[in-house]
Amino acid sequence: MIDVEKYANDLVERFRRNRTLQKKIAFGLLIVLLGLAGKFVFELFPRHYNVSLSGGSLLGNRHQLAKILSEEAGQQNVSIRVVPTLGALDALELVDEGKLDLAFIQSGLDTNFPNVAHVATIAPELIHFLVKPGIKSIKDIRGKVVNMGEVSGGTRILAKQILDLSGLELGVDYVETNHSDLDLIEMRPNRLPDVIVLISYTPSDVAEFLVKERGYDLIEMPFPPSLAIRLGWVADSKILGYMYSIVPPVPSQDIQVVGVNLHLVANKHTDPRAISKVIETLYSPRVASRFNHPLVESNMLLTSGYPISEGTELYLSRKAPLITDAMIDKIKALVGLIMTIGSMGLVLLKWLQIEPEHEQKPQAADESAIQGSDTENKNDNHAVQSVSAAPEASSKDTPDAKDKPKDKSDVLDSLGKISGHIRTLGSD
Repeated sequence: MIDVEKYANDLVERFRRNRTLQKKIAFGLLIVLLGLAGKFVFELFPRHYNVSLSGGSLLGNRHQLAKILSEEAGQQNVSIRVVPTLGALDALELVDEGKLDLAFIQSGLDTNFPNVAHVATIAPELIHFLVKPGIKSIKDIRGKVVNMGEVSGGTRILAKQILDLSGLELGVDYVETNHSDLDLIEMRPNRLPDVIVLISYTPSDVAEFLVKERGYDLIEMPFPPSLAIRLGWVADSKILGYMYSIVPPVPSQDIQVVGVNLHLVANKHTDPRAISKVIETLYSPRVASRFNHPLVESNMLLTSGYPISEGTELYLSRKAPLITDAMIDKIKALVGLIMTIGSMGLVLLKWLQIEPEHEQKPQAADESAIQGSDTENKNDNHAVQSVSAAPEASSKDTPDAKDKPKDKSDVLDSLGKISGHIRTLGSD
């Protein structure tokens, strides 16, 4: 049976001895750290983004909003190319295919576009039912010609749903035409349809032309609250009296109409950073001032039926507070992890610096020899000191030591006296 602990210790020991492998690993970690540092430095440099955006028909308010957004986005290093389309469905298909980055569309359309993502919800547009004189209500539409916008537009789909709920069947109770806004403006008055349905913010340039130049009026939709229950995309809205004409008044009073939310959608592969910059521009005071309609940022997540885009999530994350409770918890966990890894690293580093036992023995012998040599030297020094100290001690103990002459003249006098004494003894 394999001893796992012994095998693991052997592997660690081999790694500890293999300085070449350690250097390679350190070099690899250095390369990774330099790469991460380079990425962070790259993110600090300002980047320029190029995106395409559709606002539908050239004569619609959405196209005007797209143009304003394009002009203001330059301050965020974003270039927006405005692309007119035949309608919301046409725009959705282009976005889904990746041929268009962004588009303004209405609610209530088919959401079976897998590559489309929700960016933001704008204020509701209003559905205008413009009618020729003599048509006072929805029931008077029976037997008339109704223009419902282009076939590929979202207006046709929404208008048909409203007329279906009103009990009017296409091909039986009314005849449908599909002229564009431009066609209606250029069309001779006697060829214009009895009813024209268009979706726009107020005031609408097309609606104002039809009222003032072609004599059209507006009728009320008396059941928006009930429609809001049946259809999730319906909003209860109204058109203010005298909006399009004072004499004669059109409408003569505030009228209730169907509102439909306007959404900004994007291809899901569009750069999230570019989308975030577009949203930041969209809700800027300059855009709201030029568009003359409130753009409420708190409504940006009202559902459109599409998943939230990564760009929207990025924008919301930048708007979030810098320090949150969740972030504090993450910081605590991260600090604990760093401390644990740091402690383990210090222990491992200390362990790697310890020499093996067979390398420690010669060193220990050398240290013992050195210590022995030091001891012998100390003993020799002590003996020398003892020998040199002995004469000094004996000289200090001699009684005449303190009577020693301290000068040469004294010594000579003493010698002279001794010589004289010896000569005296010799003569005797």
